[in-house]
Amino acid sequence: MQQRVMRTLAVLLLAVACRGETLPTARIHAKDGIVDVAVEIVSTPEAVTRGLMYRTELPDGHGMLFVFREEKDQRFWMKNTLVPLDMIFIGADQAIVGIHPNAVPLSTATVGVGRPSRWVLEVPGGWAARRGVASGDRVELPAAARD
Repeated sequence: MQQRVMRTLAVLLLAVACRGETLPTARIHAKDGIVDVAVEIVSTPEAVTRGLMYRTELPDGHGMLFVFREEKDQRFWMKNTLVPLDMIFIGADQAIVGIHPNAVPLSTATVGVGRPSRWVLEVPGGWAARRGVASGDRVELPAAARD
């Protein structure tokens, strides 16, 4: 089943690439300048639950943006997630309230920052530190994520 899921994802990504569509961008105002990341936006319970499970890579400069209806202490795990991730928690005011760096692949331990957030951006492990992204930085979210 995992191979079938991977093939389906590959076909979908290829179809998007062939149509010339681009992913929406989140723009982070870091201390050393603006950092952009192309994001897949997920908001349905099913998509949030699946997240980045079963993916074997997440390219630099790409991420998944989780959209929640209410601001609260969001908690994640890495079950069936094969790549290390930085989890960037964003409050209702669009400021980063915390970052959990390099979440361990396949771990079932819950991950959070102990502060309320409305969005969570997952990017490749170590990405936030390499780009100078830190708590307190402001994030411009795509319109589709703010509705």
